[in-house]
Formats: sequence, C-alpha cells, structure tokens
Amino acid sequence: MSAAAAPVRGGGGAIRTRLSVMMFVQYFIYGSWLVTLGTFLGNVLRASGKEIGFAYMMPALAAIVSPFIVGMIADRFFATEKMLAALHLVGAALLYVATLQDGFSGFALYFGLYTLCYMPTLALTNSLSFANMGDPGREFPRIRVLGTIGFIAVGWVIGLLGADATAMPLRIGAGASVLMALYALTLPHTPPQAAGKPFSARDVLGLDALALMKDRSFAVFVLGSFLLCIPLQFYYAFTNPFLNEIGVAGAAAKMTLGQMSEIGFMLLMPFFFARLGVKKMLLIGMAAWTARYVLFSQGNATSGMWMLYLGLLLHGVCYDFFFVTGQIYVDQQADVSIRAAAQGFITLVTLGLGQAIGSWLSGVVVDANTVAGAAGAVTHDWTSIWLVPAAGALVVLVIFALLFRPRAQRPGAHVPEAAPASAPA
Repeated sequence: MSAAAAPVRGGGGAIRTRLSVMMFVQYFIYGSWLVTLGTFLGNVLRASGKEIGFAYMMPALAAIVSPFIVGMIADRFFATEKMLAALHLVGAALLYVATLQDGFSGFALYFGLYTLCYMPTLALTNSLSFANMGDPGREFPRIRVLGTIGFIAVGWVIGLLGADATAMPLRIGAGASVLMALYALTLPHTPPQAAGKPFSARDVLGLDALALMKDRSFAVFVLGSFLLCIPLQFYYAFTNPFLNEIGVAGAAAKMTLGQMSEIGFMLLMPFFFARLGVKKMLLIGMAAWTARYVLFSQGNATSGMWMLYLGLLLHGVCYDFFFVTGQIYVDQQADVSIRAAAQGFITLVTLGLGQAIGSWLSGVVVDANTVAGAAGAVTHDWTSIWLVPAAGALVVLVIFALLFRPRAQRPGAHVPEAAPASAPA
C-alpha cells in the first residue's frame, strides 16, 4: 500500500466523532430486528417456534460465512467504506422486501440473504475504525460504546411506537441501512488491507489457534463457550415474544435495560478483572445466565415484574463477565503471532456454531411447550421453557468449576482498558 493511499491514522476528535456516528447507526440497525424479530414472526406470519429459531439461526450461519466475504472480497479488492456502503444498500432492499412477504418461507429467503449482507459489516466497521485510529486500545472502546447506545435508542423508538409485533421495526432497520450506506461514503478512505496477498481459509477461520487446544484449560474454555452459546440463544430469540405474550407493556424498550447494564459493567471490567481474575469472572458470568433464566421462569407482568427487571439487568454480568472476559483470556493465552487467529476461532465457535445450534434447539423447546387456547389462540408454558436454558447454563458452570484451571498469563500480555464486544447481546 502506498503512503498516499494509506488511511489517515489518529485524525483527532473529528475522526472519532465520525466513527462514533458510524457505530451508532450500525448497531441501531442491528437492534431494529434482533430484539423483536421473534414477536413479528409469531404474531404476523404465525411462525412456529422452530421457524423462529431457524430465523435466528440465519445470522449465526452468516457469521460463519462472513469471514470469507470479508477475507476474499472486502480485504482484497474494495475500499472498506465502499464495501460497507454497498452491503448496507443491498441489505436495505432485502430487509424491506422481506417485510412484504405473507408467509415464513418467503420471508426466510429474503431475510437469509439480508444477513449475508449485514453480518460482514460488523467486522468492516471494526476494521475501518482500527485503520483510522492512532491508539486503538484507548480510542476504540469509547467509539464502540456508541454502538450499544444506538442499540438502546432503537429499542426505545420501537417501544414508544408500540410496534414490537409489527413489521415496523424491520422497516426502520431498512431505512437506517439506506442512511448508513450514504454515510459510509463520507467516511475516511480506507483501502483494502490485504490487496495482493494470497487468500487462506486457514487464516480466515483462525485455525492456527488450534495449537492452543493442547492446553486442557483452553480446550475447556472453548468447549464451555460453545456450550453456553446454546442456552443463551433462548434469550435472543424468545425474550421479546415472552414479554409480549405475558402482557409486559413496551417490551422492546424495557429490554434495553440489558444494554444499559452492559455499558456500566463494561466500564467496571478493569476493576473486577484485577480483583477476581479470569476463572471467577467466567463462573460469575455463567451463574448469571442461570439466574436470569430462573427469574424469567418465575416472573410475571404483575407481582413478579421485579424478577423480569432483575433478569434483564443481569445482562451486563451475563455478557461482560463471560464473553468480554473470554476475549481478554484468549488475548492473554495467545502469542502475538496467532492472537488474531485465536479471536477469529473463538468467534466462529461461539457466534457461529454455538448460536446456530442454540437457535434450532430453542425453537424445538418452544414448540414442545406450546399450548393451544380457545379460538385458535396459542400460548406457551414459559416456566418449562426457561428452565431448559437455566439447566444448560448450570451444566456448563459445573464443567468449568471442575475442569478449568487457567495457567498464568503469557509474558507480555495485558489487560485492555475495556475489551469491546463484537456485538451487543
């Protein structure tokens, strides 16, 4: 890459502001469909639990495919900001057309194609940010937190509109995608970082990190991360349908309490990490997932509403203490030469394989606990449903407690100021 073509690094406050706006819109789009998709499918398209689970499997499968899209195309042939614009523009059309379908099969076709456009943009916004910062370790968390704020903002918009069970959230996402496509063209020019370099599927999938699996505790960590992503998908796919079905008003807005707590615990991560260490942090995170699902199983929209609020507020502990701590642990254990590969590998295992299986299983469990009411109305035995992922998270907790013995961190490793999540959860 020539000096003239290189992106401007450390461009100061103006660049950080532009990147922060990019993150805000990027995750505003994500939140527009991630939270309420199950409610829309169940109420408007009369989708079954398995079909809703299948819809939530699509982003997970796209997360497996997207490294190839980024690695083979974006990183080699197109400037990042132009690739970002193209993917969001095509994605906007696909997402809007998906909302016009009157059956699940038609919706699934267009939504599946949409996720193939959207999921690669998560990596592209990160890479564009890193390419245009002087000190990524210090600057990126401050920029990335605007993404979580964008996720919260769209939840409040949907809640205020009372639009959880309609196509409106997805259409809001489509409109925001058009704006993002136009805005992306104004971002700093960021040439392809791997132009002229040979493509390696091994590099894309992070398979060089398999050498770390020789360490038993790292192998236990990978297995546990995979297993925990199975029960956690119950939360993403069915919390909003659950809250709406039991009569919680403004469910999408109330669910943003989870992202608010995520921000708070993210800021406190260095404090907790220094005092508790990796193993205790991971165990607390897993215990929080178990506690959350137990609270959901016993809560209701009246006298038990406090349980639902507490379950939502536990999100910061659930996500930060396990997934963010896990990212720090991987960083500590991997040599600098395979650190990126290691992070890519754990992302493939969790956001890809784990969540794909969890999406399918959650749908099966929900269908198995469906209750047919009068006049064709359908309700669910939510107590039984939520106890399934609670038990699953508890099993992972026991495995970790017995088998996870992390070795001392690799010399020269460091604990980041705050390890940013790849996506709000």
